[in-house]
Amino acid sequence: MLPGRKFRPALVLVASVAALAAAPTARAAPDGLTEQEITFSSGGLALHGTVIAPTSGGPHPAMVMVHGSGRVSRDGYREEAEAFARSGIVTLVYDKRPKRSRSDVDFELLADDALAAVRALRDRPDVDPSRTGLWGVSEGGWVVPIAAAGSTDVAFVVTVGAPGTGPERQQSWNLVNRLAAAGVSGSLVDTVARTTLGLLVGAGQFPEAGYDPGPVLTRVTQPVLALWGDLDRVVPGAESMRVFRESLDRGGNRAYALRSVPGADHTLRRSPDGFRRGDEVSPDYLAQVAAWVTGPGPRAVEVGAPARQERPSEPVEPGSPVVQLGVAALLLVAFAGFGVAAVVRRRPSPAPARVLAATGLLSVLGLVAYLGHLASSGAKDLGPVVLGRPLPWLGLQALAATAVVATALTALTVRRSRSGLTARVGVLLAGGVLFVPWAVHWGLLLP
Repeated sequence: MLPGRKFRPALVLVASVAALAAAPTARAAPDGLTEQEITFSSGGLALHGTVIAPTSGGPHPAMVMVHGSGRVSRDGYREEAEAFARSGIVTLVYDKRPKRSRSDVDFELLADDALAAVRALRDRPDVDPSRTGLWGVSEGGWVVPIAAAGSTDVAFVVTVGAPGTGPERQQSWNLVNRLAAAGVSGSLVDTVARTTLGLLVGAGQFPEAGYDPGPVLTRVTQPVLALWGDLDRVVPGAESMRVFRESLDRGGNRAYALRSVPGADHTLRRSPDGFRRGDEVSPDYLAQVAAWVTGPGPRAVEVGAPARQERPSEPVEPGSPVVQLGVAALLLVAFAGFGVAAVVRRRPSPAPARVLAATGLLSVLGLVAYLGHLASSGAKDLGPVVLGRPLPWLGLQALAATAVVATALTALTVRRSRSGLTARVGVLLAGGVLFVPWAVHWGLLLP
């Protein structure tokens, strides 16, 4: 069990009323296939799925399809499930368990769900239990090795776009690619892909941060087929293939095939560049999975050419939310407090001090708002990009530079003033001095 596993007693109690049972009678599906709605239980939670099967009696090899990240239903994988069924593989697609928030992710719990689905599929008369395995895409590439390593019910493992790195490192690499594709360069890339992400990790808001897939893969003894799109921009394919190979070798697994699929993106759809997702699933990928699952054993080690990877992934260091909140609070007190005191006391202030208070306050509030917006949108809504910088970021950098200049001018004005340094100007200057390393940390004063 991974550390930090979350139990959901209320959810379990509510769902425990749903018994493990098959639902209505099978009905004819398109292209001569059959399909049947089923309900199965995982830890007391009722999960609903669809079994899509060939019309011939079998027994057939079978495969449970495990979801990627996000709120995913069985319909998202129906096209592939039908294609596999036409190739002679009974497939089960099911609705992913609900989650309460974006950070509510538990790989162990998802692996338990996958194993419950395997048990439901193995009980069917048209399924060969000894040839029943797991297929996992993206996040499922972390989940299905956990399930396979913990159960002999799993006969084989197929992964699509499986990350060989931890979640936060994979997401950082994905964000760098996304920003580069949008024409963004410079300090904002590190600010979004490492500094902000590191703060989320440090605050415990990034799901399964720190998970290492390597040790789990060393415990997978079943045959493995791992595929990556040659144009994958979400997962570092070459690195992931290397981790799979080294980990499986370390564990003594000598029945695996690692391949890249030309012209395919992260989920093995055809794509011109890996960013624009096509509507067509790669026929090459479908054919490879079908041939590998239905083909005769024993399987040997096969390692193909790695997927193209333009840049290496980099580790993400956890940030300290306590420190960052503390510094931000001090800056807000210094900048906003100066303005409030000026209004209440109605005393004249040096012009550079007023500029420092205004630009410093706008810089802090603006950065929080902009980075919050990027985090909520997945860095997809950047604003217009000019000279490699989104306009909102250029504006924040201009405010920060003005605040630094105003700090120096305020200090010079105070030095030349006969009245000397007042308390409120002193607090403001202290905020201006603290602002400089803070703005450097967040990239506002970097190119």
